[in-house]
Order: sequence, then structure tokens, then C-alpha cells
Amino acid sequence: MRWRGRRESSNIEDRRGQGGYSAGFPGGGMRIPVGGKGGIGIVGLLVLVGLMLFFGIDPRVLLEGGAPPTQQTQQQTDDQTGGGVDDEMKQFVSVVLADTEDVWNNIFAENGMHYREPELVLYRGRVSSACGLGMAAMGPFYCPSDQKVYLDFSFFEELKSRFDAPGDFAQAYVIAHEIGHHVQKQLGIADKVAAAQRRAGERESNALQVRMELQADCLAGVFANHADRSKDILQPGDVDEALRAASAIGDDNIQKQTQGYVVPDSFTHGSSEMRTRWFKRGFESGSLSQCDTFSADSL
Repeated sequence: MRWRGRRESSNIEDRRGQGGYSAGFPGGGMRIPVGGKGGIGIVGLLVLVGLMLFFGIDPRVLLEGGAPPTQQTQQQTDDQTGGGVDDEMKQFVSVVLADTEDVWNNIFAENGMHYREPELVLYRGRVSSACGLGMAAMGPFYCPSDQKVYLDFSFFEELKSRFDAPGDFAQAYVIAHEIGHHVQKQLGIADKVAAAQRRAGERESNALQVRMELQADCLAGVFANHADRSKDILQPGDVDEALRAASAIGDDNIQKQTQGYVVPDSFTHGSSEMRTRWFKRGFESGSLSQCDTFSADSL
């Protein structure tokens, strides 16, 4: 991917100096509620614990508050040596974010709308957001309540080492997918889906979430199409990198690796085949109208 020497976004909030502790919580401690109003539920907790084990993170951090000893030690080392801050990666992310700003500002303007640019928060380990506690083990995420994207660079290493999906455009795809959720928020789609999910049962809610995620994949493809046309960002193999990343983080692939079997009714992001297909649809068309996953008979 061609990215050097281009505009960097100013909408970056760097919280990595907080070293994996939750902003706004004294001592970094925060317990995740289980069950009851505001709780994640026992099923959600088991899924989260499974992901943490897969990524090699001590699940006790959920119950004890505070960072695992290895994480605390690493942060102390970083503080003492000044290491652990990847300025080149921050520059890369800033350029990709700027590209998304340019693309979506233009698309929104062409359709008589105004695009509100989101902030991208860099963190290490854990972070507080308006949507609650975010953890690196959960991967990058978008919080519609504060309209910010949250990213821990460690996910990119996991993408490369554990999912065999290396490459700078694979990383750009991940960012573009999360920005796709912001586009959904700006278009009013996210609020409508959230309202429908509150009225639905777990199975129906998951199905709606899959359509949300696949649409974000499609919007990432639309971004790639427009960014390449306007800035010639793509190099040979870049699209394959994005497709490999989309396939690697499909629900079926992750479930096979974490639990050994696949449960389609529990999908929240879509299968590998679905994710690659919708990204390709957005990339090949470059059209928002081709990303209506909610009207599609087949995903």
C-alpha cells in the first residue's frame, strides 16, 4: 500500500501512555458486570474468556480489575526505556484515517450530506469508552455512544502471527471496517438496528448484528475503491491482503480455532466467505447502494 508522504489525520487521540489501564478508573481497576441490567450475560462472558485464552491473556483480569502481572511489567519496562511506542505505525494509521476522511467527506457531500469525522483512540491493553471497558483481546472496536474508534496495535501482530493475514492493507482494511460502523452511525442505520435488537431475542439480534458487520465490510470495500481511484494507494497483492484478513476473522474460522466447532446461530460478524464476498462487492462497485445487507435475501 502506498501511504508514505501523504496527509495525516489530526483526529488521533493517543492514550498508550496510560499503559493498559482504564482511563477514568483509579488504579486501572474495573470489573465487568455479569448478568442483570447492564451485565454481559454468562454466554457473553464465556465467549470473552475464550477469546482471551486464544489471545494468551489471563482471564482473571476480568474479575480482579487491574492489569495482569506480565502487562504491568511490560508497562514498567516501557516507561523506563521509552520503548513500546511505534511512531511509524501511528503515522500509518493517521494516514489511513485521513484517507477515510477524504473519501467519506466526498461521498457524503455528493449525496447532499455532511460527514462528521470520528476520532481514533490508540491504547494499550485496556481502555474506557462511553460503551464500557475495551480490551485488546476483543480487537479494534467502534463505540457509537462517543463515535470513536479504539485500536490497540497488538491486534495487527495477532492478525499477522495467529491469523496469517499480514500486510499494511490488511491493517488498513481493519481500520476501514471500523470507520464503516461510523458511517452507519452517521446514516442512522446503527440507531435503527440497535432499536430493533432491543426488541429481538438473542438469535434475531445476532442475525441483525451479522448484517451490520457485513455492511461495514462492504463499506470498507467502497472506501478502498474510492481511495485507490483518487490517490492510487493500492499495490499488487493489497486486495488479497484485505480478503485474507476478512476471511481470517470470520466467525466460523475463529470458532473453529477457539472451540473446535462452528455454531452459525451465534455468529455476530459473519462467516469468512460472507465477509470476503461483501468486501469484494463494495470494492468492485464503489457504490453505497450495493451495501444494503439488510435487504439482501442471501448473505
